[in-house]
Amino acid sequence: MAFGRLERRTPPAPMSEINMTPLIDVMLVLLVIFMVTAPLMASNLRLELPEGPAARADEAPPALRVAITADGALHLDDQPIALDALAAELKTVAARRKDAEVQLRADKAVPYGRVAELIGRVQAAGLTRIGFVTETVPGTP
Repeated sequence: MAFGRLERRTPPAPMSEINMTPLIDVMLVLLVIFMVTAPLMASNLRLELPEGPAARADEAPPALRVAITADGALHLDDQPIALDALAAELKTVAARRKDAEVQLRADKAVPYGRVAELIGRVQAAGLTRIGFVTETVPGTP
C-alpha cells in the first residue's frame, strides 16, 4: 500500500524580484515636492527696499502690576489699593486699552480662592490678558 506524501519535494523558491511600484510612487511624490518648492527657494525678483526705523521689541505698553501680600492686602503698581478701587481702575484701563496686560503677583501663602476672586474681578473689568509672576527656580532655564 502506497500512501502519498503531503510534503513538497522542493521548497518554494524565494521571490527574486523587487516590487518597484512603491519605490516609483515615492520617487514621484518627492519629484513633485521638489518641483513645487524649488521656485520658492530662490526668488529672481531683485528689489531695493527702502530703509526705515525699526520698531523696538520692548515698546509694548507697560503692564499693570497687581500684587496680593500674604496678609491679603492689594497693591496696584506697588501702591496699596482697596478691592473696589482696584476694580474701578481696571475698568478705566480696559476702556482705554482692551489689550492691556495684568501681571498678577501673589504671595504663596495667599489662599487660592482669593487669587481666583481677583482673576474674576480682572476679567469682569474687561481685561483678558493676565500673566502670573513667579520666582525662577535655580538651575532651570
